[in-house]
Amino acid sequence: MPTLVTRADVEAARADQHGVVRRTPVEPSRVLSVPAGGPVHLKCENLQRTGSFKIRGAYRRIQRLSDDERARGVVAASAGNHAQGVALAAGLLGTEATVFMPAGAPLPKLAATRGYGARVELVDTFDATLVEASAFAERTGAVLIHPFDHPDVIAGQGTTGLEIAEQVPDARTVVVCTGGGGLVAGIAAALHGTGIHVVGAQAEGLAAWPPSLAAGGPTTVTGATIADGIAVPRPGDLTFAQVSAQVDEIVTVSEEALARAVLQCLERGKLLVEPAGAAAVAAIAEFPGRFEPPVVGVVSGGNVDPLMLTEIVRRGMVAAGRYAGLRVRIPDRPGYLADLLALVGRLGGNVVDVEHRRIDASADLGPLVLGTVEVALTLEARGDDHRGAILAALRDAGWIVAEGAV
Repeated sequence: MPTLVTRADVEAARADQHGVVRRTPVEPSRVLSVPAGGPVHLKCENLQRTGSFKIRGAYRRIQRLSDDERARGVVAASAGNHAQGVALAAGLLGTEATVFMPAGAPLPKLAATRGYGARVELVDTFDATLVEASAFAERTGAVLIHPFDHPDVIAGQGTTGLEIAEQVPDARTVVVCTGGGGLVAGIAAALHGTGIHVVGAQAEGLAAWPPSLAAGGPTTVTGATIADGIAVPRPGDLTFAQVSAQVDEIVTVSEEALARAVLQCLERGKLLVEPAGAAAVAAIAEFPGRFEPPVVGVVSGGNVDPLMLTEIVRRGMVAAGRYAGLRVRIPDRPGYLADLLALVGRLGGNVVDVEHRRIDASADLGPLVLGTVEVALTLEARGDDHRGAILAALRDAGWIVAEGAV
């Protein structure tokens, strides 16, 4: 079994991070506290340098290299957050960084990584990034900086846990966004023996931890999720050992819960958070009363593509019942469309988009008969109850209505 990272290792990492890593704030969340049955706080690592916790582990790993190793440079594989952490850490420590990123990585993450001074090499897929980075290390002698599966990286990430213990001394549960396991393993090491429960939160669309823990070893899974920052198909050997020994529970959250959490952070917390960074918030919201308060949710990152943010917010509104797509059959005569829109307005629905269809019809409403048209409405509502009331009122008024994708 690998040697586990200890609290002393984490404390040593923090001593060397002084002046480099920010002590990020902890903010209370009233909207989460009510269903949780007690205080909930958010540890805002989205406000960390480079926009995520990754600088903590990257700096510790590179800082511990020998002068000869730093002279050879470092290399990393990442979809974005680890890339930025390695790029900044390398620049601060005077070594060259090469980062392999997937061609589909968000443009802001690519630009930021280059802006911190790293040389970026694009490859076809995320799976290919680590293969190419490993080959580059073999070919050039550069040191591979793994995103999570190294004791120095785990110790560096764990400094987040030391800050939580100081900022919320009565905390009983810490919920942590979890992908490969570096952050949750480090926090568990930092809090081990304190009596604080540590819970990992994964996206259920690509959740390797539950089957890995059930199998007793790292297991590879497939899937897809909007939470690209925690879309890791296999835990590391070291992180698996640490998590299986010291983390109390792993929970999974749906894509809809992640989208709702991003929207909630934006609207209620005034925090810009990427889907991966919102996994802990999603878990606290989805499982009210499950975690002993006071609860601290780690908001692990805020690097989100503006175009993706628009889509995620839309999905979050759909999941919260605040955005709906309706298809309504009406007579193809003057005035009926105006009547329909007027009724929706009186019911308090805000029409975002209207499409008048005379040819293409929805299969679930059957074929269009002569003298009828289909109107596709996208509208905003105040929530599930209001959306349901609008739907019921339209049907009571005699319209043929179906719900569909927005």
